[in-house]
Amino acid sequence: MPVAEDLEAPVVERRLSLIRDGFGTSAKAHEHRLLRAARPALPVLNWLGQFAHPLLKVPKLGWITADPRTARALLNDPEHLTLLSEGGVGHLWAQILGDWVYELFDGPGHYELRTRSRELFTAKTSAAFVKKAWAERMDAARASFEAGDELDLADLSRVLVGHMVITLLGLPVDETRGDDAYREIFETGEQLAATALGTTSDTVLPPEKIAAARVIVERLTGHIDEVFGTAHPDTVIGRCRELGLSLQETKGLSTLLMVAGTETAASAMARTAALLYDSGEQHRLLAAPTHKDDAVREALRVTSPAPIIGRSVLADLEIAGRTLRAGERVVVLTWTANNLAGGFRIDRPYLPQHRQLWFGAGRHLCLGGPLARAELEAVVELLLGDGRPFEVVSRRYGRKVLIPAYESLVVRKAG
Repeated sequence: MPVAEDLEAPVVERRLSLIRDGFGTSAKAHEHRLLRAARPALPVLNWLGQFAHPLLKVPKLGWITADPRTARALLNDPEHLTLLSEGGVGHLWAQILGDWVYELFDGPGHYELRTRSRELFTAKTSAAFVKKAWAERMDAARASFEAGDELDLADLSRVLVGHMVITLLGLPVDETRGDDAYREIFETGEQLAATALGTTSDTVLPPEKIAAARVIVERLTGHIDEVFGTAHPDTVIGRCRELGLSLQETKGLSTLLMVAGTETAASAMARTAALLYDSGEQHRLLAAPTHKDDAVREALRVTSPAPIIGRSVLADLEIAGRTLRAGERVVVLTWTANNLAGGFRIDRPYLPQHRQLWFGAGRHLCLGGPLARAELEAVVELLLGDGRPFEVVSRRYGRKVLIPAYESLVVRKAG
């Protein structure tokens, strides 16, 4: 398919809009450098995404789209697309977790699982989880930060995610080790998520990678067999049990939480801080604190921590003037699609075509979305809760990582 077919006037206008809306600003520049440092192929995919309106076929990769409406239509079409075949994340995890994934990751089994687990993370329960997991560590960080000390927010984010995992899964932890114990938990989740590195064009895993991933899964979920019957209802394990989920379903959900909620959460926290500073929007937020929820939504849109979503085509499909054939792959470029709306702006009006696309769409919309929002709200409160701006002292991008993230982002109170 010639690229020129997609170079229509609306696309040209979108490019000009990106330039007018701050494409060359510091905030946008840092985000692009961060993406390039994480995975050199991402900027290439994002560039191709400019032509993927509505769809573009790329050799060895399949169909790509960066059009939010087309992306949503595809992600809401379980009759024609699946994540259980080659190209989908379910296909990858079935090799590690077992064939039961094929029953619970899609189709009727998945629908039943989602129906029973939808109350796991509501706005109310998520706020309670954040308070329980983070209160003590955040209080210490806030006291130091507001006193004028420098704070590496990227490191703190990893520690906080470790605290959240311990709280959610009821994992045993040696608290005498302080932050190192929680960094280790984060690193374990990071190692598991890294299983997906290099699977953009092929989700078949080599035997040694499968074996290594299974060791990590057992390290994270092995304790569930013993505590499943007695876990407190304010843990994910206890809540799953009370909702009627089986032991196997609970272990599977716990594994997914580790994969989906570690690197993505830590990435969004530090990147939100960088966006607030680099764009200057922190000053507008300080002047209009009622926009805090909008700022969190904008941060999720602009960062889109999971920048791509893969699916495989189950049956021939006609969409947006293209014919997708059974067996082909589809890659949704979520970061590109979401950023077409422009740069970070706390008062950006609601964009119905982008609504929560950073969490996916349809039956696979991220279960932990409310928790992610609650976590980001807590981080914004840490940074700006005393009514004073902050500044970035230094930063270092994470290199060769699955989820684009800062390795270090040192901040301090301005002035």
